Amino acid sequence: MRPDLAIIQKWIEPGSRVLDLGCGDGTLLSYLQNEKQIHGIGLEIDEDKMNACLGKGVNVIQQDLNKGLDNFETDSFDTVLLTHTLQAVRYPDLLVKEMLRIGKNCIVTFPNFGNWRSRGYLAFKGRMPVSDFMPYQWYDTPNIHFCTVKDFDEFCQAHDIDVLTRTVVDYNHRHRQLIRLFPNLLGEIAIYHFTRKNGAAAS
Repeated sequence: MRPDLAIIQKWIEPGSRVLDLGCGDGTLLSYLQNEKQIHGIGLEIDEDKMNACLGKGVNVIQQDLNKGLDNFETDSFDTVLLTHTLQAVRYPDLLVKEMLRIGKNCIVTFPNFGNWRSRGYLAFKGRMPVSDFMPYQWYDTPNIHFCTVKDFDEFCQAHDIDVLTRTVVDYNHRHRQLIRLFPNLLGEIAIYHFTRKNGAAAS
């Protein structure tokens, strides 16, 4: 399992209802079904990845996240997941709001574009960053919305989102004291566990 998924699984309650948006090959849902007996559904658009899900016994629906989540009722899941996909969807703000509508808790992970490596690439090379952390050229990247830890913190404050846990790690998913002190500058991957603030309506 990917290190970020190993962190996420600790926040999932046994026997809970889980929706995984952009579930890939179903590795996380398969693990949660076997180890925590969750009731899971994955959404995926790639047919090969869907077949991999089915091979693992994971329930999967073919769905484009850019078209919304209107087919799911309000508060129909305990946890909604979105891992390494937020920056690649067309309307990330609307998708997060939909996640909060259909899930009691939400978990989102994304690459932190405020990291010093990205800043250095732009400042000293005058080019979009390319690295193990972000291995795409500007013309073939799936990332269309560049988000930083500070951006997402401010988004949560502005939209009545209660952040339960924020974990910011390096590319190898290691926690370091300096990253805790300077998450927006030194963190490479952000992992957020959040819910609606008390009294905030599901919209």
